[in-house]
Amino acid sequence: MARAIRVKDPDRCIGCYSCMLACARLVHRSHSLTKSAIRVQTRGGLQSKWGIDVCRACPDAPCAEACPTGALTPRAGGGVIWRRNKCSRCGNCANACVLRVIHFDEEGYPIICLYCGHCARFCPQEVIVWEEIGP
Repeated sequence: MARAIRVKDPDRCIGCYSCMLACARLVHRSHSLTKSAIRVQTRGGLQSKWGIDVCRACPDAPCAEACPTGALTPRAGGGVIWRRNKCSRCGNCANACVLRVIHFDEEGYPIICLYCGHCARFCPQEVIVWEEIGP
C-alpha cells in the first residue's frame, strides 16, 4: 500500500520545527532547516497561525512530467522518486510544482520529499501524519 504525508490539523502546529529538523538531519544529512523538504512558516497577522508546506503526492506528478532527463519518476500512489545522478539542475520540476514546495540546495539540486515519514514521526502535535493512500 502506498503512503503519503498529510497535514491533518495545521491549527495544532506550535512552530517547533521538529519536522523540518528531522527531514534535514535524517534525510539530507544537514543541520540546516534550508535542507528540509517540508516548510513550516508563520502566516503572520494577529493570529500567527503556522502554515505547513509539503509535497501532497500529486497522482499525476507534474514535476516528473516536466523533468527532461528522467531524474524524477512517478511513485506508486503519487509523488515522485528522485535520482540525483540523472538531474541536470534545470529547475523545470520547481516551475511545474503546483504547490511550489520544491526548492534547491546550494549546488542547484532540488530538495524534494522522499516520503520517508520522518517528519510525521517527529511531529509532537501530530499535525503531520504518514498515512496509507489509495487502493
